[in-house]
Amino acid sequence: MRPEILFPLFAPVTSLKGVGPRVAPMLERLAGPIVRDVLFLKPHSIVRRTPATLASARDGEVMTFEVVIEQHQKPRVSSQPWRIRVSDPTGFMTLVFFGRFADQLETRHPAGARRLISGKVGDDKFGRQMVHPDYMVDPDKAEEIPELEPIYPATEGLPARRVRTFVLEALERAPMLPEWQDAAWKAREHFPAWREALERLHAPESEADLSPLSAHARRLAYDELLAHQLAMAMRKAERRREPAAKIAASEVAEKVRGDLPFRFTGAQDRALADIRADFADGERMSRLIQGDVGSGKTVVAMCAMADVAAGGGQSALMAPTEILARQHFDTIAGPLLAHGIGVVLLTGRDKGKPRAEKLAGLASGETQVAVGTHALFQDDVAFHRLQLAVIDEQHRFGVAERQRLQAKGEAVHLVAMSATPIPRTLELTVYGDLDVSRIDEKPPGRTPVATRAVPMGRIAEVEARLRSVVAEGAQAFWICPLVSESEVSDLAAAERRAADLTERIGPGVGLVHGKMPAAAKDAVMAEFAEGRLSVLVATTVVEVGVNVPNATIMVIEQAERFGLAQLHQLRGRVGRGRQESACVLLYDPPLSETAQKRLDILRRTDDGFVIAEKDLELRGGGDALGLRQSGFPDYVFADPFLHRELIAAAGDDARLILARDPELKSERGQALNVLSELFDWKAGMALKDAG
Repeated sequence: MRPEILFPLFAPVTSLKGVGPRVAPMLERLAGPIVRDVLFLKPHSIVRRTPATLASARDGEVMTFEVVIEQHQKPRVSSQPWRIRVSDPTGFMTLVFFGRFADQLETRHPAGARRLISGKVGDDKFGRQMVHPDYMVDPDKAEEIPELEPIYPATEGLPARRVRTFVLEALERAPMLPEWQDAAWKAREHFPAWREALERLHAPESEADLSPLSAHARRLAYDELLAHQLAMAMRKAERRREPAAKIAASEVAEKVRGDLPFRFTGAQDRALADIRADFADGERMSRLIQGDVGSGKTVVAMCAMADVAAGGGQSALMAPTEILARQHFDTIAGPLLAHGIGVVLLTGRDKGKPRAEKLAGLASGETQVAVGTHALFQDDVAFHRLQLAVIDEQHRFGVAERQRLQAKGEAVHLVAMSATPIPRTLELTVYGDLDVSRIDEKPPGRTPVATRAVPMGRIAEVEARLRSVVAEGAQAFWICPLVSESEVSDLAAAERRAADLTERIGPGVGLVHGKMPAAAKDAVMAEFAEGRLSVLVATTVVEVGVNVPNATIMVIEQAERFGLAQLHQLRGRVGRGRQESACVLLYDPPLSETAQKRLDILRRTDDGFVIAEKDLELRGGGDALGLRQSGFPDYVFADPFLHRELIAAAGDDARLILARDPELKSERGQALNVLSELFDWKAGMALKDAG
């Protein structure tokens, strides 16, 4: 139940003065649908309005002048602007106005009138001018022109100044809320009160006040992080209170593990031990196995499935695409079937009698493990006793999809797997409601991938080398960049590259890109995986986890356009067999300093966790897109890089709060309820919830 004190902030934006049917959609696009979203809109810069004389006007600067209206210069045709010549004792300037209301200017500002004008000064062939002054008022209304003015995001039809009036009205509606911060922490960090922090946000006195590291900005960031950590800690505690089947470690699983042609690494042993400890607790498990491409996550999950089968239960392993599901099936089916554990592959392609037989085996309990895609949670799929759901690349599934699979049984344990290493400092922002196991050791026998950077001018040499290794039977990936800003031209470049390589290498060149239907994409990927294609030209849709041991060369075109973590993920597509593999990073010189560092790091290490930390350092704050693509929450005030020390503090605070006051009944607990409702992480938890 939302506290009444927050009602004004959760009113629709249409309750703000001047926000009617025309303005509301524009304001909602900029901020959001409710008053709170407008209140949380941050200024991105400030304008200092310097009083000056016309003789001292400087091109490109925002300045304020007291002038006399000399003359109105009416346009000869409607496409021309209305111009007003103004002067002061030191010189002249022209004011320029476009639009159909310009003819009202003569009435409002007649010749001979004295005015204060403020705006950006410009110079062009007509001399010194100011296009659409920000302010044009009588000198006795000088207080209407602020000396310092925060500038807000704007959109076509809704200028920044109008947005600011809505923000200031939202600020007026912001109530004084009870203090939810711990008093000692608040004093130590020199945090202002919540409302005071907002007032400073919207009335900056200098550039320093715009910094995310200012006291008021850190206060607001910490509030947001604490609300998020509290929401995730409460979900975690709620799941832990839910009883689930106790599952014992089994001899069968040890036999399955003993049959493998390699020994588990220490990290794999620890991950399996973590799962087994969760199984023994009798509480519903929600655990993430985080590990690099090829680190052996699937075989750890396979041993957990063997434990479940030995106890009479069933498991389901769900992957985002058919090719990945088939790959997982190929990995686990043999070892499990060898010990009497029935395994089926269930995808959208299964039809008729074969599908009916698979469904019957799952419903009767005769089949203990199902591997598949979204087909696993369709209505006609019934399990006899589903106890474990394993979800690969869990961020690729919506919360409803994950829950539909888990709903096939009672209090189903969850193991999520991710091949995208997250920096340890940021783990809580993405996985705060999960227990995390890290597989941070490479299996023995993996051949390091030789990585080198080559300028695009030497592409002919790379193509020639590719032709010779393909002739010897090797396979290669060729990655073309694809970014949303220039998707059409990038796609055309990928198609040209595929045609070019076909001409130089022969017919065994395939192309996959994000605009292709899923079935067509899967078909090309399958051809490559089965060795019927020698070279796969792809935009960055190459699936995480696709296993083609025969692929030994990865060429990444315009590597400087990719993030470090993304380059590492792509490189992980090769070096999966025992043959020597290479990754060629083609770049357009000259490289920026950051791009140079990125390529150097990639050449020096293949440890995904080290690379994730370095990637964060190189991104710094502000690369919100890159972080969001990695599954990070869409924070308003918190910057995952600049505020990373606050993330850990908020996580500790949330755990301590719930340990002392699980029902949030104390005075601080009630204030924290207000904080939770203010940020309302429940509404967005579908992005964060793993089960």
